[in-house]
Amino acid sequence: MIIEAKDIRKSFNKLEVLKGVDFSARQGEVVAIMGASGAGKSTLLQILGTLLTPDSGSLVIDGSNVLDMDARELAAFRNRRIGFVFQAHHLLPEFTAVENVMIPSLIGGASSAQAKARAQELLALVGLEARLAHKPSELSGGEQQRVAIARALANRPAILFADEPTGNLDSHTKEEIHQLFFDLRKQLGQTVVIVTHDAGLAQLCDRSCYMVDGSFEG
Repeated sequence: MIIEAKDIRKSFNKLEVLKGVDFSARQGEVVAIMGASGAGKSTLLQILGTLLTPDSGSLVIDGSNVLDMDARELAAFRNRRIGFVFQAHHLLPEFTAVENVMIPSLIGGASSAQAKARAQELLALVGLEARLAHKPSELSGGEQQRVAIARALANRPAILFADEPTGNLDSHTKEEIHQLFFDLRKQLGQTVVIVTHDAGLAQLCDRSCYMVDGSFEG
C-alpha cells in the first residue's frame, strides 16, 4: 500500500470528528472520498496529507511512519512526497504559470533551470504548453486549476490529494479536469485521493468510500 491509515481519531474541543477511521490506497489507484458536509472528509484528507495531526492512530505513507516525524522532517517529506490540489487554486497572481509551477521544485532544492524544465514538462502534460507566460488573471478557471495540478506534481509526489478540485468549475471544464486525473494515472502511475461531492467523478474512480458522521459506511 502507498498509504495506510489505521484507527484515525480526531476531535476539536468536545466534537469527535473522526471516530477510528481506517483507509488505504494502492500505487496508481484513484480513490474518491464522499459524504455530506460535516462528515469528516476534509479533516481526514488533511490528516492523510500530513497537514493535521490525529489525536491517535497510525499513518504510513510511501513506507514512512509520518507520525514519528518532527515538524522539520514532516515539512520536507510533504514537499517531496505529497501533492495538493484544492477547490481554490491558490496560484500567486504576480507569477506566470511556469513560475507558479516552479515553486515546489525550488523549495525542494532544485536549480532554477531544473525547476523551469520540470514546470514546462508538466504544463505540457496538462495541455498548457501555449500558456507558460500567462499570469493567473489571463487564464480561465479550468486553466488555473490545470496549473495548480501541474504545481502539485512538481516534485513527483507519491500521492496527489485533491479536495473538491472541480467545485468551482462549469460542467464541461469539470469533465476535462476529471479526465486529467485519469490521464495522469495512465501516464505517471499517479495515486490520487479525491474528496468530492460529485457523483459522476466518484463513479469514474477505482473505488469510492462514503463517510457518515466521522466513519466510513460498511
